[in-house]
Amino acid sequence: MGRSCLLWHPLPRRGGLAGHPDPSWVTACTCSLLRSPKGFPKLKNDTFLRAARGEETEYTPVWCMRQAGRFLPEFHEIRRSQDFFATCRSPKLCCELTLQPLRRFPLDAAIIFSDILVVPQALGMEVVMVSGKGPVFTEPLKEVEDLLKLRQKVDVTAELGYVFQAITLTRHSLEGKVPLIGFSGAPWTLMSYMIEGGGSTTMARAKSWLYRHPEASHRLLRLLADIIIDYLVGQVAAGAQALQLFESHAGHLGPQLFQDFALPYIRDIAQAVKRKLKEEALPLVPMIIFAKDAHYALRDLAHAGYEVVGLDWTIRPQEARAQVGKDVTLQGNLDPCALYAPKEKIGELVKKMLESFGTQRYIANLGHGIYPDMNPEHVGAFVEAVHAHSRHINEHS
Repeated sequence: MGRSCLLWHPLPRRGGLAGHPDPSWVTACTCSLLRSPKGFPKLKNDTFLRAARGEETEYTPVWCMRQAGRFLPEFHEIRRSQDFFATCRSPKLCCELTLQPLRRFPLDAAIIFSDILVVPQALGMEVVMVSGKGPVFTEPLKEVEDLLKLRQKVDVTAELGYVFQAITLTRHSLEGKVPLIGFSGAPWTLMSYMIEGGGSTTMARAKSWLYRHPEASHRLLRLLADIIIDYLVGQVAAGAQALQLFESHAGHLGPQLFQDFALPYIRDIAQAVKRKLKEEALPLVPMIIFAKDAHYALRDLAHAGYEVVGLDWTIRPQEARAQVGKDVTLQGNLDPCALYAPKEKIGELVKKMLESFGTQRYIANLGHGIYPDMNPEHVGAFVEAVHAHSRHINEHS
């Protein structure tokens, strides 16, 4: 897998997260020697990584899906003058947006600002972000023959190197404060967007392919899985310290379709990423699988090769633990809408959640992403409540 790297030219620093470096440092080049995760600042808070690996922690770590995003006014300051995907292609802006929530909240992990649909873009598809509607594919896949329009071989460095550059820049800019999470969409979720042409309440067009064109569906899913594997390995080479795979549309599949068209690729991605990390002498970072609404598949997901299983808000913690067993870390699962509640109520809900999950082998999170109209102060109340209540429970257990 070809790689690009970043040469670092230390220039005067400016304010921000612990005076993080000015992203104008970064100069792109092509070389492989420096694209190994060496020379990064020493990690000061590894609570998230220890929890992911099942090690004992003094308190329960917490981060939020979509924590770098639309609910922050400073996000809108950056995004107001630029197209969404142009922002995704700017390492400097992605770094800044990733750091913004860390300046406000004592989170235990950062997640790189990007989008899952950069992978279909790497395959040659055009995606635009339409205000009030979301992502729209200008030419979605309609017939099996349309698969021939996709790039069959993707050089992830050539097509997605801007993500790698953003990760490296952000890893340095964090200065070891917390770990950095990389991510990708899972094959079925990406396939569904590519066929539907955007969001859908039924995913009927995409699901029709699974029934009418099973062989072509597997060809597309295999193509996506192969790109995702190289993409995730490249993120670790660039400095990502954990990886999350988003199967956001799992709820549109029943048990059989999930077993046939989603789970095999989820398993293969975990196995292949770990194999390639070993082959390339890269760190074996913890991996998280988040398959929204896939209650029927929790037992399978617990044995799919991921250290962490993420949960949405529609399953009881005790039931989830019973299904996945004691050897996998759970992540989740506060209803995002709970953040509309008064701060005192948020604290009560967090306390109940921690008592249900326990404070060990557990990472607190929402059951989905933060919504754009949420009050940042309520997000802060959520984070602080997780830390305070988990410490109290640990001290008195």
